[in-house]
Amino acid sequence: MNPAQLELALNKQRLQLQCASQRADFARHAAGLAPAFALADRARNGVAWLRRHPALPVAAAAALVAARPRAVWRWARRGFAVWRVARGARRWLEALG
Repeated sequence: MNPAQLELALNKQRLQLQCASQRADFARHAAGLAPAFALADRARNGVAWLRRHPALPVAAAAALVAARPRAVWRWARRGFAVWRVARGARRWLEALG
């Protein structure tokens, strides 16, 4: 092996060791975020389950409408108002930049 190749191999090894050290440091520092990531994973899994079983939320919504139509109507109006405000805020933010 000529000296240039040897230098490149040593540099590669040094960089690999540095990367391993940085990965270990990152894992140690990110350990505090594990509960938040676990919660996000559970929420994502719940949404995926609901998408695979759409009849259950539809049946629950139909039961709510049948049992408490005024309450459902009131919450639907509130939800629509929140959706409109969020849509307007998003358009306003997009216009800013």
